[in-house]
Amino acid sequence: MNYFEHVGKYFMMLGQVFKAPQKFRVFWDALFREIEQLGLKSIGIIGFISFFIGGVIALQTALNISDPLIPKMLIGFATKRSIILEFAPTFCSIILAGKVGSYITSSIGSMRVTEQIDALEIMGVNSLNYLVLPKIIATVLFYPFLIILGMFLGIFGGWAAGKATNMFFEADYISGIQYDFDPYLIVYALIKTVIFAFIIATVPSYHGYYVKGGSLGVGKASTQSVVWTIVIIVIANYFLTQMLLT
Repeated sequence: MNYFEHVGKYFMMLGQVFKAPQKFRVFWDALFREIEQLGLKSIGIIGFISFFIGGVIALQTALNISDPLIPKMLIGFATKRSIILEFAPTFCSIILAGKVGSYITSSIGSMRVTEQIDALEIMGVNSLNYLVLPKIIATVLFYPFLIILGMFLGIFGGWAAGKATNMFFEADYISGIQYDFDPYLIVYALIKTVIFAFIIATVPSYHGYYVKGGSLGVGKASTQSVVWTIVIIVIANYFLTQMLLT
């Protein structure tokens, strides 16, 4: 199957996802289950990585500012901009693509190879709506909160690194964070996050739903879904940056 066929099947799948919704109570239960699986269980990894990456960015910036004429507040400014513009929305989304994408593909793929999806279809249930729509809504609604948490912990990690190493003063770092703050950058990051969340929910679902070849096929589909989700996120990031910042 060539790439154009995959693209066509993907958009046909999306058409079925948003058609013939299930009973509200069934959908509501599925939505909260997906928020827990895809969102709440990702808080730990996002918080941990954000904190230490923020510290690394601050320390590397401090090490590269050796000229005494360059104001030290640029450490806080560079850390803030790096985390808000790219690290939090893009890098965290790539991490989530690996963690969440493989889970989505394996869970839906296992249902496909064990014929549970066929059973849903026989009962007259729109399986794509039942399985995929709660995942889309859960990620699109919850991931902006994860990214905001990542921004906060990343900037806090930079401050903590400075306190621990004494490589720069706390007042300089805070001044850099406050300097030239543009609220639109937060909006830009959240717009990217929502689009990336949609990709993270739908691309792995596509690979899981159309998996073939039993349990070995599920493993192969999980790997392919993570790779393609990351590739699409990187490409989308390029075009979104061009459209929203230039």
